[in-house]
Amino acid sequence: MAKTILAADDSAAIRHMVSVTLQGAGYDVLLAVDGQDALEKARSSPVQLVLTDQNMPRMDGLTLVRSLRALPGYAKAPILILTTESSDEMKAKGRAAGATGWLIKPFDPARLVEIVQKVLG
Repeated sequence: MAKTILAADDSAAIRHMVSVTLQGAGYDVLLAVDGQDALEKARSSPVQLVLTDQNMPRMDGLTLVRSLRALPGYAKAPILILTTESSDEMKAKGRAAGATGWLIKPFDPARLVEIVQKVLG
């Protein structure tokens, strides 16, 4: 059975690119338009990995990470932040919130698949 990845980004183009890339690698993908949407979907459909943007309306990525970490099923699940934010300060905030990793946009599809495969084992 394919592992399911939840991808949250307010950009339709990024959601499409992530979805096509990960589905092509054999994963099932759930898409969310922002952090709030992602949190609601994660509560109703358990996923094996969450990939989230940082800067989104309603709920940003760091708030989503902290909210997911508070849920029993996501205490140890891999959560990757995929964003244009590249400062060491933001990466440190991501680690403090509980993010597993940090990827910078624009992303290389092959590298994204490689990282997803690595964190999912």
